[in-house]
Amino acid sequence: MYLDSHLRVLFLILGQIVKPYDTETWKSTHNILSVDEFHFHQLFGNLQAHVGYLEEFFIDEKKFFDPKYDYDFTNFSDTAECMRGDEPYERPNGWYRMALKVKGKYPDGDTWLGTKGWRSHSVAGEWPVSYHGTSLGGARGIIKTHYKAGARKKYGRGIYSTPDMCVAKKDRYAQIFTSNTTGKSYKVILQNRINPELRLICTDPIYWVIRFMEGLSASTKKQLVERAIRPYGILIREI
Repeated sequence: MYLDSHLRVLFLILGQIVKPYDTETWKSTHNILSVDEFHFHQLFGNLQAHVGYLEEFFIDEKKFFDPKYDYDFTNFSDTAECMRGDEPYERPNGWYRMALKVKGKYPDGDTWLGTKGWRSHSVAGEWPVSYHGTSLGGARGIIKTHYKAGARKKYGRGIYSTPDMCVAKKDRYAQIFTSNTTGKSYKVILQNRINPELRLICTDPIYWVIRFMEGLSASTKKQLVERAIRPYGILIREI
């Protein structure tokens, strides 16, 4: 079997063949590690805990995750300028991103996501990136339903996020938790795209907010949220 140079290195490290997910099931065959499983191995240690870990964190892997779009930033240190939605984009260096299943999810199409592949420039119609540090339970609730306005009201009631990873990862936002599966401690941050037409940049520009009027019905709030801010990745980092 032919292995490119990257897979040869992984083969030497693991003593097993590493190959991409099957294009039909996005799962690897028995006793063969996929590239994503390799990264889970590096992050969580025990490959047998992979399914249990995702069930512990987010309940239903097939429903909520799209592993072919995962990306490992854990050893990434590039600080080159990058843009999304014609605004600066800070890549989440040091974190592992598990992609959420958002392709085709919204009625206005996928233009807000931009084009796939590695790039540093913006494309027409895509939205800027923001981050939202939260608790494990908070992340689970947002992924299963949608963002909801929190208790923070410094700049008005609404959904707060930031373009700055240093802000998002602060302990008062990204709360440390311990996995029952691995026994290790982690933080979790949601990576979003945010609609620039519905976002308010606060007086302190490291905070962005989607404001809510009082008295809106639950269905109206849901529609507003889904037009305004869309999580597309879960960022995980061992502490």
